Amino acid sequence: MTTGLLNVPISDTKEQYYNHKAEFDTAIARVLERSWFVLGQEGTAFEQEFAHFLGAKFAFGVGNGTDAIQLGLRACGVGVGDEVITTPHTALFTLLAISQAGAKPVLVDIDPKTGLIDPELIEAKITPQTKAIVPVHLYGQAADLDPILELARVKGVVVVEDSCQAHGTLYKGQATGTFGQIGTYSFYPSKNLGAFGDGGAVVTNDPKIADKLVQLRNGGQSERYHHNLMGVNSRLDEIQAAILRVKLTYLAGWNEARRERAALYNQLLADSWVQIPVEREYGRHIYHLYVINLGSRDERDGLQQFLKEKGVGTGIHYPIPAHLQKAYRWLGLAKGDLPKTEETSDRILSLPMFPELLLEQVEQVCKLIKSYR
Repeated sequence: MTTGLLNVPISDTKEQYYNHKAEFDTAIARVLERSWFVLGQEGTAFEQEFAHFLGAKFAFGVGNGTDAIQLGLRACGVGVGDEVITTPHTALFTLLAISQAGAKPVLVDIDPKTGLIDPELIEAKITPQTKAIVPVHLYGQAADLDPILELARVKGVVVVEDSCQAHGTLYKGQATGTFGQIGTYSFYPSKNLGAFGDGGAVVTNDPKIADKLVQLRNGGQSERYHHNLMGVNSRLDEIQAAILRVKLTYLAGWNEARRERAALYNQLLADSWVQIPVEREYGRHIYHLYVINLGSRDERDGLQQFLKEKGVGTGIHYPIPAHLQKAYRWLGLAKGDLPKTEETSDRILSLPMFPELLLEQVEQVCKLIKSYR
């Protein structure tokens, strides 16, 4: 079917609710009956279960993924006057978290084949003010961590992993978020592990960092009314924790379903006019997003409009690089300074991807893409 109006959204969270409604309703009712809504049993249980899922020693629920990065940086001693290296090809919230920690983002261009930070370009950006590197595991694929971790060790800086799109992504058989001093996660509803609202988590294997994190997220309190640090109010609420506990039991299967759909996309688009995602041999991509690359911005925009007219939802992640955002003009970067990122932003298109996406729908989308040319 390549004509007529389809109904294929880029993402759909309703199906998960309907498929597991009784479990979600029971989990929510459990919280309501207990009437303990913050820092209670559900949150503690989820933190333990999520840490176990990742193979980490500690996990702490926070308000959202942005807070997770900010608090992770602060727990590692990053603050005013420091520099933090990251990628311009990410949701701007990565940079906002760095700024909220008091530091200055320093941007490194990407590998255009993957959209991930290019490790070979990082060392040239390190200065005496550099305190941390934040590699972003983008779209569900791991950044190449070994050279980043080795460089960080030699230079004496910390690594805070942005795993907000990588819930279950593996790097050489180990979960992302467990390599650096800190791993950070978002539970925004559209994530592979998504809440029914905002939420996030910080993970670590360092007991000293863990002790600092548990205080920072709760106003800097070591115990009630005893504020040792200038913390924030960022805590995963009990209802969201209960929902995430249900979803966590299905996450591995949902990730496999995404990989199955990505494999079908790859197969059907392999001989087409679009460039399919490159999955690096060092990792296991969980396809939070399935992103194709077109020859030009005009081709991308034309295909997106064509698919919209046929009833297929798409997205662009992300259309404006961080250094070209108005909020970060103060960095002093201009168009042309990070050319690989800029070119990539003009050419990428995210296709429908979620575990409940029908294989038939993948076939229909691929037929439409091929028919466009």
